[in-house]
Amino acid sequence: MERIYQATVGALRSNSYLLVDGGSSEAIIIDAGDEPHKILAMLKPGFKVRRIVATHGHFDHVLAVDDLREALGVEFLIHREDQAVLDILPESTLRILGVSLKPPKPDAYIEDGDIIQVGGLALKVIHTPGHSPGSSCLLTGRTLFSGDTLFAGSIGRTDIPLADPERIVESIKAKLYTLPDDTVVYPGHGLQTTIGSEKRTNPFVRA
Repeated sequence: MERIYQATVGALRSNSYLLVDGGSSEAIIIDAGDEPHKILAMLKPGFKVRRIVATHGHFDHVLAVDDLREALGVEFLIHREDQAVLDILPESTLRILGVSLKPPKPDAYIEDGDIIQVGGLALKVIHTPGHSPGSSCLLTGRTLFSGDTLFAGSIGRTDIPLADPERIVESIKAKLYTLPDDTVVYPGHGLQTTIGSEKRTNPFVRA
């Protein structure tokens, strides 16, 4: 059985998640956005974090990576196509935060269809470009970590560098709205929702 812990972090109030396999206590951090102390506070005795995965490379989803990687001795993974997003992170943080920050260097890249094993849990990578070229969602059973692709009642911004409004709609319709309606969505910002609810009510992308 999976256990999910959430911390809301940073200036943009991003959701960082800790997914734990109840059987083995193996865990994965999804979107280490900022404030590493808050993310580390989610760890319970016996939890074994195996890796950090980012749904995409925007600064509010990766600023805590280097601190956590050093503290936990684990790898950082992201989709290959978001290396370009990481490359412009010093520029984007200077523009938004007023300070130029160094991006974390991935230890490995994920691709569409990859399976990330977390103890007895199989986490499938679903490449959903649009908010960024390498934006990806992570699916295990009826649980979806949607990053900034799909929110409760909204979708990720596409008025930013490297975003594509047509691709995000295509990604959501073809890859997310085809999931079972009772799939629970844990987004990169805001409250959780379900695929069925978004198909019926999301004003940006209707099924």
